[in-house]
Amino acid sequence: MTFHWIALVVIGATLSGFAGCSNGADSGDQTSQAGSGPATKSVTAFDFSPKISPGKAAASISEPVLTTPFFVDRAKDLGVAHEYQNGATGAVLMVEALGGGVAWTDFDRDGQVDLYFTQGGNPAAESPGGQPGNALFRNTRGQVFKDATSQARVGDSGYGQGIAVGDFDNDGFDDIYVTNVGPNVLYRNMGDGTFTDTTAFSSTQDSRWSSSAAWADMDLDGDVDLYVCNYLQYDPRDPMVCEKDGQPALCHPRQLEAWPDEYFENLGNGVFRARAKELGLQGAGNKGLGLAIADFNNNGRPDIYVCNDTTENFLFTNHVHQTFERVDQQLGAGLSAAGNAQASMGIAVGDYDSNGLLDIYLSHFTGESNALYRNEGEYGFQEVSGLTGVRQATLSRLGFGTVMADFNFDGRQDILTANGHIDEQNADGDGFRQKPQLLTFVGNKWTDCSQSSGDYFQQNLVGRGLATGDMDNDGDLDVAVVNQRAAAAVLDNRSQDGHWLKLRCIGRSSNRNGTNTRVEYRCGSLEGIAELIGGTSYCATNEPTLTIGLGQASDECTLSIRWPTGTLQTIANVAVDQEMTIIEPRSAEPSTDHR
Repeated sequence: MTFHWIALVVIGATLSGFAGCSNGADSGDQTSQAGSGPATKSVTAFDFSPKISPGKAAASISEPVLTTPFFVDRAKDLGVAHEYQNGATGAVLMVEALGGGVAWTDFDRDGQVDLYFTQGGNPAAESPGGQPGNALFRNTRGQVFKDATSQARVGDSGYGQGIAVGDFDNDGFDDIYVTNVGPNVLYRNMGDGTFTDTTAFSSTQDSRWSSSAAWADMDLDGDVDLYVCNYLQYDPRDPMVCEKDGQPALCHPRQLEAWPDEYFENLGNGVFRARAKELGLQGAGNKGLGLAIADFNNNGRPDIYVCNDTTENFLFTNHVHQTFERVDQQLGAGLSAAGNAQASMGIAVGDYDSNGLLDIYLSHFTGESNALYRNEGEYGFQEVSGLTGVRQATLSRLGFGTVMADFNFDGRQDILTANGHIDEQNADGDGFRQKPQLLTFVGNKWTDCSQSSGDYFQQNLVGRGLATGDMDNDGDLDVAVVNQRAAAAVLDNRSQDGHWLKLRCIGRSSNRNGTNTRVEYRCGSLEGIAELIGGTSYCATNEPTLTIGLGQASDECTLSIRWPTGTLQTIANVAVDQEMTIIEPRSAEPSTDHR
């Protein structure tokens, strides 16, 4: 199969001559407020021709060094009281190690993004009766979150793992898919602040041990489909018993058979059809934990990357007529540089090196280090963890949820990861409870800036799901983190910001949330790409917006947009430091000069 890869030049996202981190704390609340730009309706031809050879690094420019991101945990004063209970009582059951999940979703469409958490409980319980349930917290103007679980009717009491949020019926209201150890649940948003369980009607039942899931329009028919990662064949009520040095211990994933993943095709009438086996979206050793759906080869179709635990990861490229091809072996995306399969948990995606191609960052077990795969177009992926400082910074950590974003809008990417071991009695590396970590890309290296990013990064925790959202509508990304048997964190972003754009995409012929919309932006001499990716992190869902850091670039921007179903759109003269809602145009509509 011949691959057609497109590389876009991105200049100015890397800085040189900086080797340290400084505190970016603000003395008070954020002062930059998101502007309100009108919806746009435009279409022009868009040139996706290559500007540089695949794999060639973009030129760097010298700019003043900006401070690193800074966060304050405000969960307690915001009223977000959630603690994931894994049910550990000394039996050391496998399922105790991995939960739980978190999602940002404006479920009631009041303009304030809300928080939804999964909950665990007793994994060996015979029925969900009497078990703690999931929790939904409604955001009131970024000042306080109120428990809305019972009113919204989303308190599923299965042994919760992950959350995938998406608008499967294109009615403008986010729906929620919950993965469990046991039966999963699909909640349809009724548009009146409540949800209904539509699992049986929709045929999205799955009673295996599921982990991460994601919505994306894989067949480009205008509605989102659902991919669900499944993990191990393990019954917590009749478990395999494992020991180490005569004491109970977690079983190794290699000792258990895998459950294959599932892909549910949206038929457009509220019903889905399971097609993973038919479409080849499975493979030997499919022990899925993390998931990202993005256009990795720039052919206009969303591809699927699956993180597998201790087995080779999967990359499925998406071709016409809904045919998928597994290419991780050919493109070097499934194994480490040494040719080893690793314990992959979470995944972050972004163009860290500014070459117009989406790169992959994976969180791993202690002693393996996290992994960074640089996308080099037709030449495939190169694992560059050692070359870029990732290996040294992460070797002693065990990572789960992870995101790549420009948190302080300085024009370079950051990576935030939740860490924590899986076995309290047999933990290695930095121990069972570990500090979260924040890396920032400086020149050609990733530098650990956790020490200067806030008190939360000095705490030892067992972190799992992690998701980003702008809870106070000030333009930058805040973070929610799930911790096992400790309070969840809501990290208020207090960074000293550069310039930025926040884009919310509304599809017409494309899916309503605009998942996998690709944007090329040009602001003076600064150029870059951004894509609204399906999934990422671990068992989590980010707010569905594109947040772009522009550093010191203050010139008006031109946005060239490719919608999932192929509509091309250009918006000129866009002022920086604002939030915009972009509506997919009809083909007959003219271009827009956004003044």
